[in-house]
Order: sequence, then structure tokens, then C-alpha cells
Amino acid sequence: MADKKNPNQNQLNIELDESIADGTYSNLAIINHSVSEFVIDFINVMPGRPKSKVKSRVILTPQHAKRLMKALSDNVQRFETAHGEIKDYEQPPIPLNFGPTGEA
Repeated sequence: MADKKNPNQNQLNIELDESIADGTYSNLAIINHSVSEFVIDFINVMPGRPKSKVKSRVILTPQHAKRLMKALSDNVQRFETAHGEIKDYEQPPIPLNFGPTGEA
């Protein structure tokens, strides 16, 4: 008898909770890394407000960070093919003064 592959064998079922489905707006991402992980903090910086909070933090292995980079690059390329080039406007640097300040 020949082996029949189960079509659902490689299927991944992913659930999306209602509390997550609306998403969180971010207009700034800060990326840090160590030998074993990449940490991406997503922040919503509002004009005229001197303080912002990290809205979400995602921690990735280096391999997953590279896959994310490739997936984003592919999706940006497909978006620009369909809708035209995304303009990258220069913005003034944002002072990154969050977290504890080191003291000697």
C-alpha cells in the first residue's frame, strides 16, 4: 500500500485573540541585540510630548530576526511594485533617554 501524505500534516493553526487583533500603532522601533537574541521595542512617539512608552516588545533569535528582515524586504518590494515607491523622509533624531541612567 502506498503512503498517502496527510494534507494537514504541515499545516499550522494560528489563533488571533480579539485583544491582539486591533494591533498597536508604532512610529518608532528601537532594536538591540546580544549574541543570542534581538530585542525590538515598538514605541508610539507623539509630537509635542516629551515622554513616550514602549507599547510592545518582541524578542527574536538571530535566525528569526534574519527571516523577519527578509520577509519585510520582500513585502516592501511587493508593495512598491503595486503602489509605487515609499518615500523615506528625513526626520530629526529622537533623543533616546529611556531607562535608568548609568552612574559611576
